[in-house]
Amino acid sequence: IINDRPFEYTFLDEHFDKIYKTELQLSRVINIAASLGIFIACLGILGLISIIIQQRVKEIGIRKVLGASVGNIVFLFSKGVLQLVFIALIIAFPVAWWAMNNWLQDFAYRISIQWWVFVVAAVISLLIALITISSQAIKAAMSNPVKSLRTE
Repeated sequence: IINDRPFEYTFLDEHFDKIYKTELQLSRVINIAASLGIFIACLGILGLISIIIQQRVKEIGIRKVLGASVGNIVFLFSKGVLQLVFIALIIAFPVAWWAMNNWLQDFAYRISIQWWVFVVAAVISLLIALITISSQAIKAAMSNPVKSLRTE
């Protein structure tokens, strides 16, 4: 007791929780927005590949009759969409680096942004796109070519 006042204390972890409460809330919002963005992107890729496959159903039938494997047909459809994903990554990485760098400048103890974070993000993005594409492309490649060529 000093000057007839009781000693007031706080724990350091509680103090840090108060200081970084807004960052934790921002982190939750960003995680939800990123998850929603990935889901919407997957739906867009799924719609795009479905339209492409629907337009090229006769081509798939002809390729299968001429001996194309399922892997060849999946590669045929994956190549174009994965190029679009790669272009999107090239555009997104500088923007993400700039945004993260500006956000980290507000902290007293900063970390530097490592290059491997972007590589991991690119690999995960390409894998998600490839899985989304492959699901439809394999289904189209496994279909009976006679059904698609019967109307010719």
